[in-house]
Amino acid sequence: MDKEYISGEGGHGFAAQSANTGHYAQLNTYDYLADVPGNNEVTDLVEVQFKNTRKAYYHNCDNLPLKKGDIVAVESNPGHDIGVVSLTGKLVPLQMKHANLKPNEEIRKIYRLARENDMERYAEAKAREHDTMIQSRQIAKDLGLEMKIGDVEYQGDGNKAIFYYIADGRVDFRQLIKVLADVFHVRIEMKQIGARQEAGRIGGFGPCGRELCCAGWMKNFQSVGTGAARFQDLSLNPQKLAGQCAKLKCCMNYEVDQYVEASRKLPPRDVILYTQDSEYYIFKADILSGQVTYSTDKRNASNLVTISAERANAIIEMNKRGEKPVSLEEGGRKEPERPVDLATQEDLNRFDKKKHKKKHKNRSRHNDNRPE
Repeated sequence: MDKEYISGEGGHGFAAQSANTGHYAQLNTYDYLADVPGNNEVTDLVEVQFKNTRKAYYHNCDNLPLKKGDIVAVESNPGHDIGVVSLTGKLVPLQMKHANLKPNEEIRKIYRLARENDMERYAEAKAREHDTMIQSRQIAKDLGLEMKIGDVEYQGDGNKAIFYYIADGRVDFRQLIKVLADVFHVRIEMKQIGARQEAGRIGGFGPCGRELCCAGWMKNFQSVGTGAARFQDLSLNPQKLAGQCAKLKCCMNYEVDQYVEASRKLPPRDVILYTQDSEYYIFKADILSGQVTYSTDKRNASNLVTISAERANAIIEMNKRGEKPVSLEEGGRKEPERPVDLATQEDLNRFDKKKHKKKHKNRSRHNDNRPE
């Protein structure tokens, strides 16, 4: 089915029938109550989606028959704005609670379904965004401001423009606002975004080969520290740990809790294991498999022995009682179980073998047609 995009370019916009497409799919909320009779009559609150991961909530005071994907004109200050309905019904108050909106916060209303003249003004305003961004960057550079204007969003009626910028520190842009207002003759609003939000807005692919999480589904960013890398025994290499936003990769937080839980079962790294013939120092540990490798040399790999974390903890308890086992291995030396490589179980060249065509033998049929 063909989709009509009303905002953005290159798949960055919203579709009339499918409200969330392209890089804004992370804003989509699955409405599992959509088929429930009377769901839209529970509340008059409606969630409306705009450009650059911006959402807002409005009252449907006129009881318009709205559904997900409808293009509406909503109240703004000043004038009106154009957005796409992204959610209706009982889930909207829950989304407002999740967004930490204050109860006394003013909620504006929906005027109407967008008309043809509304869409014409909307298209004219959107057509000015790229040129405005390029020109505003030059203005900020001429004023000597250490900031980067990443994007510009015009209001649906063209009376207001939001300038999204990135800056490392605090920026005094009062003079910039005056110059921009004189040049573009609109109301100016400056909104600072972080490097992660900028990377999500631009989009791209990560080293895993998949679309960036911030561009695909993430909308809330949690701080990522180097402790997450240490818990997972990752090399503290900034080139490998940093994403396209030059910050630590968000995916480092995905499995850190599992690593922390598994690391609690490992023996302490500073504890020495004593046997009847030598002393062993921890050399490395496989956190998830629970295997610990010990060396007789504190700094180099010498006489490496790999045992389970349970065996290491048992030897520590024996040493505390003044006992020393004969060796680290329990019941003689055992090779640690290695993970099975599924690729070696079958011949990968089997796909290159040519299939021989089977010759159909119809001798029996020919024999039946022979004269007796």
